[in-house]
Parts: sequence; C-alpha cells; structure tokens
Amino acid sequence: MQLTTKILLRTKMSPLLFFFLVLPLLLESKAKAIEAGDNCSLITHQITGKIGGVINYSSRLGKEQKVAMEMAVEDYFRSSCSKQLTLQLEDSGGDSSRVASATTELISSKRVQSIIGAMTAQETGLFSEVDMNMKNIPIISLTSPAITPPSMPHQLPYFLQMSNHITLHMQCIVDIVGHFKWRKVTALYEHKNGFSAYSGIITLLSDKLKVVNSEISYHSDLPSLSSISNPEITIEQELIKLRSKSNRVFIVLVSSLELAILLFEKANQMRMMEKDYVWIVTDEIASLLDSVDSSVVNNMQGVIGFKTNFARTRDTFKRFKSRFRNKYGSKYPEEEEYSNPSIFALRAYDATWAIARAMEKSQGKITSKELSGNILSSNFEGLSGTVRFENNVLWQSPSFQIINVVGNSYRVMAVWSPKFGFSQSEENGATANGSLKNLGPVYWPGGMPSKNPRGWAISDADIPLKIGVPAMGAFKQFVRVTFDQTQNATCVTGFTINVFEAVVKRLPYNLPYVLVPFYGTYDEMVEQVYRNGLDAAVGDTEIMADRFQYVEFSQPYVDSGLVMVVTQKAETSQATWMLKTFTKKLWLLMIAMHVFIGLLVWLIERGNNTEFDGIGTMLWFSVTIIFYAHRQPLTSNLSRLVLTPWLFVILIVVASFTASLSSAMTVSRLEPSVLDIETLQRTNAPVGCNGNSFIVRYLINVLLFKPENIKKINSIHDYPEAFETGYVKAAFFVEPHARVFLGKYCKGYTKAGPTLKLGGFGFVFPKGSPLAFDISEATLKVIESGELRQLEELLSSSNCTSRTTAIDTSSLGLEPFAGLFILSGAIAAFGSLVAIFRLGRNVHILSYIQTVLTRRRIWRWASLQLSRKSSTKETSSIQAC
Repeated sequence: MQLTTKILLRTKMSPLLFFFLVLPLLLESKAKAIEAGDNCSLITHQITGKIGGVINYSSRLGKEQKVAMEMAVEDYFRSSCSKQLTLQLEDSGGDSSRVASATTELISSKRVQSIIGAMTAQETGLFSEVDMNMKNIPIISLTSPAITPPSMPHQLPYFLQMSNHITLHMQCIVDIVGHFKWRKVTALYEHKNGFSAYSGIITLLSDKLKVVNSEISYHSDLPSLSSISNPEITIEQELIKLRSKSNRVFIVLVSSLELAILLFEKANQMRMMEKDYVWIVTDEIASLLDSVDSSVVNNMQGVIGFKTNFARTRDTFKRFKSRFRNKYGSKYPEEEEYSNPSIFALRAYDATWAIARAMEKSQGKITSKELSGNILSSNFEGLSGTVRFENNVLWQSPSFQIINVVGNSYRVMAVWSPKFGFSQSEENGATANGSLKNLGPVYWPGGMPSKNPRGWAISDADIPLKIGVPAMGAFKQFVRVTFDQTQNATCVTGFTINVFEAVVKRLPYNLPYVLVPFYGTYDEMVEQVYRNGLDAAVGDTEIMADRFQYVEFSQPYVDSGLVMVVTQKAETSQATWMLKTFTKKLWLLMIAMHVFIGLLVWLIERGNNTEFDGIGTMLWFSVTIIFYAHRQPLTSNLSRLVLTPWLFVILIVVASFTASLSSAMTVSRLEPSVLDIETLQRTNAPVGCNGNSFIVRYLINVLLFKPENIKKINSIHDYPEAFETGYVKAAFFVEPHARVFLGKYCKGYTKAGPTLKLGGFGFVFPKGSPLAFDISEATLKVIESGELRQLEELLSSSNCTSRTTAIDTSSLGLEPFAGLFILSGAIAAFGSLVAIFRLGRNVHILSYIQTVLTRRRIWRWASLQLSRKSSTKETSSIQAC
C-alpha cells in the first residue's frame, strides 16, 4: 500500500490511470514473487518435518533418485513455503549392511519421520528384527518391481512400495513368450545384497508360463557386482554355462543397470548376441536405456524389453525434464549427454511429494500411524501418473512399451496392458488387437529382421542328436537295420526313416542327427528317451496314453488301430434253396405283378376272345407267361401293349435268378475261421503278436487275455508257419502292420472283428522338448503336400495286388430291377384305366354283374334287405303324422 502511494505522489498519476496501467504489472510481479518463495510471510501455517533417504550414490539409478528427491523438496517449498521441511540423504553404496546402518542412523540420530530408499521388503523385515524402530516409521521403497511377501502386512504395516507389482511384469513376459511360441526359457536374476528376495520370482514365472505351454529350463542366480572381486570372470563363466545348453531364450528378470551392461558386453564378446539368440529385459533395465551411451546400446542390438509407459507429452513433465537435465548435468558433468530422467526418477519425486503432502495434512506433531495413513490416502496426479496406494503398493493403471533395441536407440513395437494385451504404439495409433502381429518386423540379434528364432539350438555347437531306432521290430518294411561290411557302417532304412527324412527337410533350420539302433522293446526305447539316454526315437512307435507320462510325441504320421487277423476257411454254401435267391420283397412284388397283369389281360380280352372265359383261365395265364408257355392268342392291341414290357421284365429277372442260384449252389465262400475276440477268449485259443511291442500288455490289461495264451512272434515271416501248425489261432497287429502282412500273404488270411482305434505312429521326444513342436509342424506339411501318400504307395507297391475275395451270395433285391418294374407298372396302370373306361360304357356288364350275384344268391339277399329298410321308413313316417 505504501509503494502504491509513493508511485501516485511521484508520478502525479491519476488513480484511474494507475488502476489500468500500473496495477496489473504490480500484481504480476507479486505472483512471480510468490512463486519464487518471497510470499512466505503471508503463509500462516508451515509444516515441520524431516524426510530421510537411503540410496546408492554410485549407481545411475541412485543418482537420478537423489536429484529428483532434492528437486521435489525445492518445488514443494516454492508452493507452500515449508522452510522447515528438510531432506536427509545417506549413501548405501549398494551394500545391504550399509542400508541397515544408514536407516538406523536416520531414525535414531537424525530423527526423520519417514524414509525413502531402495530397500526390499525382505531386507527391511530382517532389519526391523534388530531395530524395532523400523516397524514404526513409514518407509517408501523405490525398488522395482514390487514384491509383497505374505507376512509383510503384519511385520511391516508402514512399508509402502512405489512401483508396479511383480505380477504385471510376469504377465507381460508370459505374453511375449506365448506370442513367439517359445517352449523353454532361461531366467537370470541378480542375487542382490546376499538376499534371496527375488528367488520367488522363478516360481511365479514358472507357474504363469504353463498357461502358454512353456517352462523354465534353467535359471541362473547372478551375484551382485559389489559382492564379487572379479565380476568379468564370474559373468563369463556363467555365460559359458548358458551357452553349453540348448535353450537360446534368455530373460533378465532382475538386474542392476551396471550388471546388465557387463552381462551384454560379455555376451557380445562370446558371440551370444548373434542369430538364433533371444534376449528379453524387464522394466528395470529397459527404462534406463535413454540414460546409457552408444557403446551399451551397440552391445544390446536385437534385445526385446518392456518399459513403463507414462505421459511424456504433458507440460509438467517437459518442464521437469528440462530442469532435471540442467541439475543432473551440473552435478554429474561426465554424464551430461545422457541426463534424461527415467520413470524411477519420477517415482522418487512423487514419493517425496506424497510424504510432504501427508505431513501438511496434520497440525503440529504427527504420529507415524497418522503419517502412514495420510500417505496411503494419497490421491494426486504426479509425474509418474496418478499416485494412489492399495495394499501398500502403488496402484496405477500401468502399460508397458514393448521395445526392440536397434541402431543407436530402440523402436517401440507395441504397447502392452494387462486388460487389452498388445496394441499398436501411440505413434502408430492405439489399436488394441491382443497380439504383436502386423506391428512391423523384429530386429533380432545378428542383424536384419528375419524369421522369429525357434528359441533353441543344438547344444555344444555341432554335436548331432542321438536318435534311437528299433532294431528288433517284426516289420522290417518300416525300420530295417543292416550292417554294410563294404563301408563298415550300420545302415537304417524303411518307410518310417523315409518319412522322418522328409520331415527334417521341411524344418526351417539344419538338424544334425545320427540314427542309433536300439536292441530292446519299444517301451524300453521310450524309457531311454525319458532318461536322456537318447535325444529322440524314430520308428513305428505307437502313441499311447501311458507313454505320455514320460515323453512327448509328434503329430502322428500314420493312423493306426489294433486289428485281429485270422485264417480263411472255405465253406460250401448252404444257400441251396432257390427262395433265398431273391429277397422276400422281390418275391411278393413278382407274384402281385403276375396276378395283376393276368387279371388286366383277362379283363381286356374277355368278351371278344373266347379263350379267356372264367377266372381259372386268368390264373393259368398268369402262371404260363413266366415260362412263355401261354397258348391263348391275344386279339386286343391294348393287351399286347400291357404284356410286352412285362415279358421283358420276366426275361431279365429269370436270367438273374438262374445266375444267382447257380452261383450259390456251386461256388465256395471264404469266411474268417474266427469271427470275434470273444470266441478266442471263450475257447482259450492261443494268439500271436509282436513280442517287442505294446500289444502284449494291451492284450493282457485291456482285452483281458490270459498271459499264457499270448505267443510272442518276432518276424513277419514266422506268422504263416504259426497259423499252419496251430501255434496261434489269431494274430494281432497294428493297422499299418496288418496292411503289410495281408498284402504280402495274399491268400488264406483276413481281418476279423472290429478295429480298435489307437493313437497312430509318432516320433518320440523328451518332455518339454521344443523340437517336438517343430517336427509336428513339419509332419503336417509333409502330409498336406501329398509326399506321405507317395511314400505309402511305395510301401505297398511290393505287396500282392490280387487278393482272393469272398463271393457275395446274398439274395437279390428289388434295386437292380426297379426301372423295369416302374416301366411295366406304368403301362399296366394305363391299360387298366382304358379297360375300366371301356367296361363302364358297356351296359351288359351291369347285367352280367347282376346275373353273377343272383346265381350266388347275393342279389336276392341285397334286394330283401333294401325292401325291409324301405318299409321301416314308411311306418315311421305314418306314426309321425
């Protein structure tokens, strides 16, 4: 007010002019002074509080957090003039013991009311057992991701975590793995500070990977850099161990930036950043890629990762980023070029504000419980997003940018959220489609974008797979093992080997392998695959449910079923009775048509032809026309029209009757000697099968044959002799083997009973083998291309093509003669209509009917009944009158 009066007196300015020109300038100046903190004298209430911080001054993450927390205190002071809000920071040095001592120092000596730091829940819980004060002070952890032990709410009621929960990270990883269909992964995590806080992540990830049919084949527990004397040698030894294994998908779950830099530097030197390798990093590393130099990015070419997505276009963030870069560059000039703030700096800034706002809510002295409650009730828009806690964990609607490191930086491929899955990046337009398809190529390690890596390789470079083949199978057409003395080598040939070679050619990569003859049963060969004695097994191996407990099978390349084969017996036909030559339906139709045609001809010819007098003549005519023995001449053209097609029908039917009857009486019919399995079981008949196959236990456990009745036969050539000598009465084969046997021995054997459906022939692999999926896909390609059908034709080309088939002596039905009967019936129907019309015009027919009825006394009886009814009606009429 005094300043305004002085201006008016010195300038002799009118009050009205002063109001419009000078006063707005003074108000603007006052506003700037308030923003700069010059209005603190106007604030009646100022908070008094101390915030402690425990961070690692030597790490990039700690440096960002330190600068951000200092900026938060400064900004809060400008907005509220809280001169008595102080920030007490301690250096942890990345060591767990120093974290504990620094926390104790802040609580006991410096009397801070809340602590922000990079300590885990497990570390804090252990420290609280030594220093009980830690349980009674609000602690906000900046460690990412947030892990919540079950005991934390009771042991540490005031412990809050300023990061996304671990389950969100795991779900994003699982979606990436599931999209690329990797069946096995290797997990790496840093064992920080000597604690196993992160070991539970392996169990959590393993459980979630099952949803996408994947698993963790190996996990590596990397020590923290501060705990080892020679980090380079340690990392190199661990990478050598990883390289010796077949899996090529590596997920860095938890790691400091410093360890990740060394890890990828060594991986690049050891040629583990080349083709077929896959590396995935989480938010802890991906969110700091903007803060590293080009040499680090060059070592990470082709890496996939996900980083927290936040609003980078808001004005508040842009102003903060500019100020942060200036302050960070002045504090750490050697890193000035890479001074962009990460999400972790934003969270440290927001955590400091959350505590300051919580302190401001209370007047005077505040308890830890009240302060913690105020922090938990926070709900404001911070730099990292909405700051709100639920179950002591930061609760935001998170989304991750899926990035691909390429060139001097990285490209954003998509945005992932737990609700919508993958969607196009914001710069391409937000389109939720749930997958990474059509979102551009992925630049994998090794150079230009190519087909997605399969995720595994042959271990130890060029060591081929040991693939077992059955050397003692009964059917050498499928797998034949011979020894070539000229080349001093074992040769493996056969239909199954040809199929497997065709399948391997369809793989998108080279698969070195060697076929190893296995001298044992099929079950024993499967067991060797289970026990890693063999890398796989190829043969005519049946896919069985009980085998799935130990191994995996590829897509079946041949369908299969259990077939019973028996000898054929020649049986003289018993169908000697001629009536069995035709079906009952045909016999009845023939008789009806005979009678109808005879009656129709009789009606047409009667009156004009004296040869057709009497019903007996009609019946005799119907019989004699079958043998063309009728002697009555026809005088009417209509009669000839009706009779001609019927005579043609008789000619055809009689010829068929003669042929069928002759065949049934003279030709023998081949029938199975045993009709069904029940007959074998009832008579305790011996049965044979391949002694090395699953059929032995299938007959005992499923079909309930007695073990003593099962004869083991180990060669296809031994079956005929076993049948001839009566050693077996039936033999059981899988369907492909049965086709080969019946094709080779063309006469004397046949299938009997139903075919019991089985799983088919497949290739055998260890449980969880990623090769099983690739082989299955290649098998389908061989089947769909028709190549498998050609191989099957080659398999059957050497077999007999002329098989003795049973003569069908079943009765003839109406179907072969249906057209003739329809033609003859139509003409006969036409003739009957014409005949009826003619008879209606002839009045003599009425007299004839009356004469016939009178002779039979029917007419007299009918007239008497009609006269009686007439008299009754007249009497009723008289009474009514």
